[in-house]
Amino acid sequence: MKHLLRYVTAPLLGAVLLFACARQEPTPSVAPATSISQDASAPGFPEGFETGTKTAYTTGTVTLGSGAWTLNDALLGNTTADAKTGSQSARVRNSGSLSMNFDLSGGAGVVTVGHARYGTDASSTWELWASANGGSSYAKVGSTVTSSTTTLSTASFTVNMAGTVRLQLRKTDGSTNRLNFDNITVESYGGTSTGGGGTTAGGKKFLFDASHAETAGNADWVLDVDGGAVSRYPTPAASGITASTSETYWTAALSSWGVALVKLGNSVENLPTGTAITYGNSANPQDLSNYSVFIVDEPNTLFTAAEKTAILTFVKNGGGLFMISDHDVSDRNNDGKDSPAIWNDLMSNNSMQANPFGYSIALTNISETSSNVLASSTNVILHGSQGNVTQLKFSNGATITKTSGSAATPLIWQGSSTQGLSNIMCVTSTFGTGRVFCITDSSPADDGTGSPGNTVYPGWTEIASHAPLHMNASLWLAKLQ
Repeated sequence: MKHLLRYVTAPLLGAVLLFACARQEPTPSVAPATSISQDASAPGFPEGFETGTKTAYTTGTVTLGSGAWTLNDALLGNTTADAKTGSQSARVRNSGSLSMNFDLSGGAGVVTVGHARYGTDASSTWELWASANGGSSYAKVGSTVTSSTTTLSTASFTVNMAGTVRLQLRKTDGSTNRLNFDNITVESYGGTSTGGGGTTAGGKKFLFDASHAETAGNADWVLDVDGGAVSRYPTPAASGITASTSETYWTAALSSWGVALVKLGNSVENLPTGTAITYGNSANPQDLSNYSVFIVDEPNTLFTAAEKTAILTFVKNGGGLFMISDHDVSDRNNDGKDSPAIWNDLMSNNSMQANPFGYSIALTNISETSSNVLASSTNVILHGSQGNVTQLKFSNGATITKTSGSAATPLIWQGSSTQGLSNIMCVTSTFGTGRVFCITDSSPADDGTGSPGNTVYPGWTEIASHAPLHMNASLWLAKLQ
């Protein structure tokens, strides 16, 4: 969040004179809307290589959870040197490959693959290939990927092939260096949602939480505030938004974000105070099953046990969760809990799974502009349809610590940090068939508008990468890229 001023009490503010001037850069242009339907996971996926046994590199067929695969110069590894999230993962050497022996009858939309180099081996390259004729011929999908770390990273590919499709992973450098593959997800192309629902005629449905004191203190971390009240639907109506509509159409810190999503053909809503966070409750019109992505910017009250179960079930069944935290000691409603503590409580104190996303939020407070960005040309959050991400500015934010061996993929680190397990500024992960993105400062999303009397800052335009980062992450969570 921008500066500690947000937490200064009103009497103290009267005695403080603050002058701030931030250079504003042009808002990145918004790409035209695309019409893609790819919600449901293909049957048997994600593939985690937890079933089946193959201990030799000799070419052979093994039956996995998703179906039968041919492993050429590849085996299923379960040593401490194998990068994996469960008990084993695929290990490939030389010019080996992993090939499906079955077709995906519902086509293939977005495919993600967890990958890492094995043990002390050097980096290696690999590619995803797809076949529409039962494996008679294949075509390369996307760019060649380099695996350079010993912890799993996630590569994302937009296949978008209807009809019957089968996939193949090919190690391409021909060296004896070995690679690990794990957590392969495949979204059907044109399927029906099984978890994160909410497909509309023009796009996906995004729900912005306002039920956990997101407007407490000197902040309005919602789409729109009118007279201090947050309604389900921002006003004026979203139907009035055109390509030239300004973000001032709505008034709150996240109005730019919401307007940009609507311009792409999506729909947005607030979840007002007093509305329950549920999953699978048909009596609740704002049940999470009706949405593709749930965005929570700086919650300031704890989630209840039932709410934590609802959120995690939503993600596990295919939904997208956009988590935004702030720095340590950022309790805006003075209830003893700030957003880092609240997010950590969700991940560590729930009835479903401890550490479901493979990271925690460190109790830190940093301010810096970092260009220490993951070098990955295939990462659609860093290089997606809404632009490239080259920098991230924190103005009093926390950091993230990744659990070794987890599915979490750090994207940006503090400028002076090695690209390791700590000092992370934003991260992606998966849980079940759903996706998660976490950033630990609210400043980059702040568009500089809010309720009268609030002190706000134009973080959305302050750094040219901020809008592309949030928009690319939103579309990735919605499985639109």
